[in-house]
Amino acid sequence: MSNSEAGAADPINDSKPSYSGGNHLAVNRVVNAMLLLGGAAALIGLLLYNSAYPFRFLPGSYHGASESPFPCEAKDLNSVLKNASMEDRTVILTTLNDAWAEPNSMFDLFLESFRIGNGTQRLLKNLVVICLDRKAYCRCLYLHPHCYYLDTTKLGDNFTSEAVFMTPTYIHMMWARIDLLASILEMGYNFVFTDTDVMWLQDPFQRFYSEADFQIACDQFFGNSSDVNNNPNGGFNYVKSNNRTVKFYKFWYKSREAYPGNHDQDVLNKIKGDPFIREIGLKMRFLDTAYFGGFCEPSRDLNLVCTMHANCCVGLDNKVYDLRILLDNWTKFMSLPQSMKASPPSSWTVPQKCRDSLERSRKNGTR
Repeated sequence: MSNSEAGAADPINDSKPSYSGGNHLAVNRVVNAMLLLGGAAALIGLLLYNSAYPFRFLPGSYHGASESPFPCEAKDLNSVLKNASMEDRTVILTTLNDAWAEPNSMFDLFLESFRIGNGTQRLLKNLVVICLDRKAYCRCLYLHPHCYYLDTTKLGDNFTSEAVFMTPTYIHMMWARIDLLASILEMGYNFVFTDTDVMWLQDPFQRFYSEADFQIACDQFFGNSSDVNNNPNGGFNYVKSNNRTVKFYKFWYKSREAYPGNHDQDVLNKIKGDPFIREIGLKMRFLDTAYFGGFCEPSRDLNLVCTMHANCCVGLDNKVYDLRILLDNWTKFMSLPQSMKASPPSSWTVPQKCRDSLERSRKNGTR
């Protein structure tokens, strides 16, 4: 008897159901029930495993490959920005390449910080990820709705691998970023730019200065938000789109010619007190490390911290290792009763692997 004939028997209408009909169907029901029970047990086991090791396999990670399993078609920048923007045309921007997009690496940690942060998960809908290579773009699309592929290969650039601090590739990538940000300001979008190694732990918008055009986080903050002697870090800033900021970004980008071999942050340090900035009337403020901290100068009070940056740290593996610990510190803090949060007994247990980089940066005066 063929399989098609066996499946044709009707146990309801046939007064004498054969083995190939009724009994076979009964067997199938038993097998299916066993499979469902086994699947449920496996799912429970997986959930228990993930609760014990929450950062081993982060939510949303695609582990089969770094690329998305579906076609990743390029999108127009303006449409991506429009779909992600807040009502006042503000977007959150970050950049990503293949090295940082690998599963269980920096991009997963970055997204996870939004998910576990206090009041930050809702901000994911405003995040635009600017991808510097196609592999990063495909994986971004698998994890996040607002991704833009900046095809740098047409310019002869290759930003796929890890750009080691202060190498020519790193410097070139930083200046390409400044150029793109200037274009986004010209398109009329305000933005918060964040490096992907900045963990978002609380909503930062409540800590920004309402009157400032350009405000930036610091490696070192000396107590006065208007003091140009503060040591800024280009990995986190909030910029409003207007004529002043467009002129400022163009001036910043042009200034690379006056200081060849320097990256954007070093050049900003050289031009932040330039008379041109006063001429255009740019209102610049520096953000307090009590709210916007990093490994250079950590936010000590976890009740106040908004973001933590893996600055003063060289090496992707070192950053990832310490940021996993940082997110674990934050999760444990958030689980404390409110009475214990009021006076936290301890702060971060990092940096650990980044400690050597931190000591070198303090000696050399670099991040």
